[in-house]
Amino acid sequence: MKSQGNDPRFPVFIADEGLNFKKHVFDDPKVLGRQLIEAADGHPVDEHVAIAILPNGDFEDIRLDESYDLRGRGAEKVLVARTDRVFKFKIDDKDLEWPRACISGFVLRKLADLPENYNLWQEIPGQQDRKIADSDVINLDAKGVERFISLIDQTTEGDTLPSFDQTFLVDHGYQFDVVQEGRETGIILKSLDLPEGKFNVEAADILVLLPAGYPDCAPDMFYASPHLTLASGQVPKACTVQYTYAGRVWQRWSRHNNAWRPGIDGLRTMVARIKTALAEARP
Repeated sequence: MKSQGNDPRFPVFIADEGLNFKKHVFDDPKVLGRQLIEAADGHPVDEHVAIAILPNGDFEDIRLDESYDLRGRGAEKVLVARTDRVFKFKIDDKDLEWPRACISGFVLRKLADLPENYNLWQEIPGQQDRKIADSDVINLDAKGVERFISLIDQTTEGDTLPSFDQTFLVDHGYQFDVVQEGRETGIILKSLDLPEGKFNVEAADILVLLPAGYPDCAPDMFYASPHLTLASGQVPKACTVQYTYAGRVWQRWSRHNNAWRPGIDGLRTMVARIKTALAEARP
């Protein structure tokens, strides 16, 4: 962006790895990647990278001899760091890069430009998602592209479902209803597929009741509709009690939750427990 007044020069803000920006001014609106690196005292130049931080938050590599136009894009921001490669990752649906294998939660938050009431979570295949603190250091050199999601930090009040639970259910294609009855909030997973050939039906609605204080407090049992019997005609163990909720009679699956990690576990955890219980059901 051209500077204000009669100054014909062109400013750019160049950051170090801690994202500390310093203003530099160029006479020519078109600068090379190596000029940006030299302006940041990056020596030797060929051991450094210049990465433009675009107004929408995405990153763009600037090659050493590539001309980068400072005009018409808004406040220019460039990251210069010493490295021989870049590490790619995602925050929500945004593709980002970082010139080091390790990155702190604090820097991730700055890159994502998160409001104070949002947290970052790291998706870990086959495991529970990990909440990222500012002081955490993440290795971006792990196998595959690292993925992070940003979620509002809130608990359930009334019929409100925490944002991270909504994101999980929507992203994984679950159809669900949030039902408030009295002081109880219920999440109904609609037509959940059951283990093939195991029960008298192929799919069932599953009810999860959220306790006061959720997600800091754990849901306990879950409920099925219609009532499920095994293919043999027998009723699964600890599934004989009925429970009425939202105008329907549900089959209670007495599967108690003795392990819960506030700030980590949520409906993602509960759905995994439900699927395990259904798969392991015995008479």
